[in-house]
Amino acid sequence: MSIPIISSDNGEQVIGKSLKPVQDYMRVGMLQLKSLPPLSLYIHLPWCLKKCPYCDFNSHEPRGEAPQQQYLDALMADLEAALPLIWGRTVHSIFIGGGTPSLFSPQSIDRLLSDVRARLRLEADCEITMEANPGTFEKERFRAYRSAGVTRLSIGVQSFDDRYLKALGRVHDRAQALAAVEEAAQSFDTFNLDIMYALPGQSLLDLERDLHTALSFAPPHLSVYHLTIEPNTYFAKFPPVIPDDDTAYSMLDRITELTGTAGMNRYEISAYARPNHECWHNTNYWEFGDYLGIGAGAHSKLSFAHRVVRQVRLRDPNRYMAGALAGQAIAQDDDVRRSDLPFEYMLNALRLRAGFSLQDFVERTGTPLSSIEAGLKEAETKGLITRNGLKIQPTERGFDFLSDLQSIFLAP
Repeated sequence: MSIPIISSDNGEQVIGKSLKPVQDYMRVGMLQLKSLPPLSLYIHLPWCLKKCPYCDFNSHEPRGEAPQQQYLDALMADLEAALPLIWGRTVHSIFIGGGTPSLFSPQSIDRLLSDVRARLRLEADCEITMEANPGTFEKERFRAYRSAGVTRLSIGVQSFDDRYLKALGRVHDRAQALAAVEEAAQSFDTFNLDIMYALPGQSLLDLERDLHTALSFAPPHLSVYHLTIEPNTYFAKFPPVIPDDDTAYSMLDRITELTGTAGMNRYEISAYARPNHECWHNTNYWEFGDYLGIGAGAHSKLSFAHRVVRQVRLRDPNRYMAGALAGQAIAQDDDVRRSDLPFEYMLNALRLRAGFSLQDFVERTGTPLSSIEAGLKEAETKGLITRNGLKIQPTERGFDFLSDLQSIFLAP
């Protein structure tokens, strides 16, 4: 089988791989998975108007106009190549992330979702989320996305304060943020607002003002993130001064208090929702469900009878398009080591306020409870979890020290 060698801008050669024969994924192995978990689809649209200084996602500023139609062709070629791995399975949720997907026109999103429906079996109530930024919409654009089939919008507001929007390098201002949220509230039955805290120079009072503004729209869902300085970002090279840990903890406590008063439940470490508005797609990640990821740099986690596989697509958009159209978009395709599965499961499931059942652990990982029993005992002794029969839940202390709790389950 020939493998295309695609040259990068700096002269390096990057090899794109095709999927292995489906029989390779089905061969006998160490795991014994009695059933497959729910399946989601992630679609990555990689372009942004401007790269934010804190962002470590696979996003790129386009050189001229983003090649929307060519990229959509590549996505469908990628999806078709992956179909044998998920034959007969139903997709419960779709998430269109980025980048800034709202750079793509409503007509392009309509084509994308129509092409997906032609190739996959979707649940009748399939949740279809699309990320959008306030600086990339005009009036009625969000309504057009709804008409295209998007059922849930996730808006990257981050802040309603011009000082902090400027500090974060966002392309929108407060007025655009307010207009975008108002438009979303009018166009969608459910939507999410992304809000960041512990911003450069931000006080507790500033954070309260931001949150009061967000809650004034009665959002069904909030995702609230602490600004973190990630490697290989502009902020990593030129770090801003951010609030100390004590102030950040006070901010998080205030966020939980104000959202609770507004009728929202903190169902995940960074997510708050009104009843029946939890994000199904993200919950599937946290419950160690399966997801097929297509698009530049997209990740997949797929279960088979005897193995769990992780894949990564080619990261550079141009190399991805060339590779996908040649049927060879894969950069990595590896079985998850049996010894790593318990930690991978716990890394996700412990993020949920409701925790998980031990039966789900066995079914999703194919490994025995003995692989986590010592960790559970240690976590319980430290007051980080509670055990009620077959149910495991993080305590308040476990939520506050989640990284410490998760690290207990690292393979030796």
